[in-house]
Order: sequence, then structure tokens, then C-alpha cells
Amino acid sequence: MDRPALSESAVLRILDVNVNRSREALRVIEDYARFGLDDAEAASALKNARHLLRKFVEEVGADRLLSERDVLSDVGRSIRTPDELQRLSMQEVVQAAFVRLTEAARSLSEYAKLISAEAAQAAESLRYAGYELQQRVILRGTCRARFRVVRLYVLITERLCGRPWLEVAEAALSGGAGCLQLREKELPDAKLLRRARQLRELTTRHNALLIINDRPDIARLCGADGVHVGQDDLSVQQARRIAGTALLVGKSTHTPEQFEAALAEEPDYLSIGPMFSSATKPQPHVAGPQTLATAAKRTQLPLVAIGGITAANVAEVVRAGASAVAVCSAVVSSADPAAAARELLQAMRR
Repeated sequence: MDRPALSESAVLRILDVNVNRSREALRVIEDYARFGLDDAEAASALKNARHLLRKFVEEVGADRLLSERDVLSDVGRSIRTPDELQRLSMQEVVQAAFVRLTEAARSLSEYAKLISAEAAQAAESLRYAGYELQQRVILRGTCRARFRVVRLYVLITERLCGRPWLEVAEAALSGGAGCLQLREKELPDAKLLRRARQLRELTTRHNALLIINDRPDIARLCGADGVHVGQDDLSVQQARRIAGTALLVGKSTHTPEQFEAALAEEPDYLSIGPMFSSATKPQPHVAGPQTLATAAKRTQLPLVAIGGITAANVAEVVRAGASAVAVCSAVVSSADPAAAARELLQAMRR
């Protein structure tokens, strides 16, 4: 015996309740991105997701949805589980909101097929946006929050190390470095990956971040927290396609023009340099603290000052707006890398 088809009224009620679920979930997530993570780009992406939801409502008709709303007779209105009334962290709140969003978007896309193909497509776009945002906000958002509290960022290059490179890396972490970057331009891929995995194990033990220079493929394979690209490397978007949206992508800039262009690529942080003449990586142009100060007025992204920084001049770049300083020789070439790292951090605090 054939079952009767759902009435249009029932379909519209289903769509209306899932529109409301989606709208509420997006607001919960956007508040977390804005106030929990201070992530302007993620907040902007969430506004775009809300635009997709508005497009869905326009396709179906806001008045049609509202006219079929019947909260009083909703049999599921009073159904609650104990878990729904308790969350242990902001991350749990947001994760639950993402579950509601993607489940609601799936229901919208299926039932909208009975009303409008265009509405069903808008719901599908919202669902896939939700999947991408979930990875970006939950995983990359956590890394971004961790990166914001990094003050000392040390580049590990073996030829500049005064002692065995892994020993130097551990000493830098013991001295307070919050992030290490593996920067080896000449190593064969297999050896580079082995070294990256050694640093991943080390940074995990010290609760520090690991960034791989230039190589999003190596960053992804070793489980690093991010990849750093220069002006002549892949774009931020290209690096993110390889590394995945969960990893941070930083970008090097040397002039105001490069800085403005890099902002449009939506990196997770920007480095600016050189601040001073550097023997490690000589540049024909010295950006200086003034370029950093100008950049700090243009963005809320973390800004990493690099190039020629020592304990004697680090205060100048901190005053100019650096959220972190990146050094290589000042720590890795020192006879006591841990003491050199501590001295830099102490000078930054002063």
C-alpha cells in the first residue's frame, strides 16, 4: 500500500525549522570566531555562509516558511537529553554547533528538492561551506590561537647551528621559543621529511608549534602546524590546497606593496623584514621597524619581525608592533642557545 506523500505544508515546516537551526548555529560559531579566536577572516567567511542561507530562504520564500511555522504543536519541542544542557568548553559548544549546522543543511538540501532545485543547490553550498569552516575554525582556529601567544620564533638551519641541530632545537625550546621553523633549502626530500618528523616529536613534547619553510607537502606529511612561503614560492592559496585548510600558512613580505598584496591572500600570519641588516639572509632592501609600524595599523593578523634582531635591538621592533620576533643566528649559532633565547624574551618583556 502506497504511503501518502508529504504535504507542502509539512515540507515547509521541515525547511523552516532547519533554516532556524542553521541560522542559530552560524551565529554561535561566528561569535566564537570573533571573540574566542579574534579571527576576522573566519568571521567574514561565516558571514558569507549566512549569505548562502539567506539565498536559500529567498528561493523558497520567507513568507511561505513563516506562514507554516507551528511551534506549539511541534512534538519534538520538549525533547531534551542531559548532554544538551552541559558543555565542558567553548570548543565543545562550537563543535556541537557545527554538527547542528551540517545536519540541518543536509535536511534542507534533501527536502528542498520537493520545492525548488535552486533552493536545494543553495543548501548544498551551505553544507559544504560548513564542512570547510569546521576544519578551519576547529583545527586551524586552535593553531591560530596558539600562534597569537608565540613571542619567540626560531628558524632551524643546520649549517648555522653551533652544535648538533636537534640539540640546538631542544635548547631553543627550553629557553622559551614558542615556535620552530625548519628551514633547509638543500636537503633531499626523504631526509627533509625525517628531520621534520624529528622536530614534530620534539615540539609536541614542548607544547610548541612547528612550521616548515616552503614545503606544504612536507608540512602535511610530518603533521606540522603550518608552512611558511616566501615571495617567490607558492601563493597562500596554493600552499593551503596542498597542506590542507587545517594548517597555518605564513607569508614573507619586505615592502609595503608586498605586504598589501599578501593581505589579499588571507594568510594566518605575516612576517616583515629584514628589520636590520642580517648576515644570515642578506637583502638589498631593509624594511626596518617603520615598515612594521605601518603594517601594524593595517591588520590584526600576527606580525612576525625578522632579520638582524638581537637582544640589543628587539625592544624597537616590539614597540613598532611585532607580536613575535623570528631569529636564526642569534639563537642557533650561540654557544648557549637556551640562554640566548631567554635573553631575547627578557629583552622583549622589558
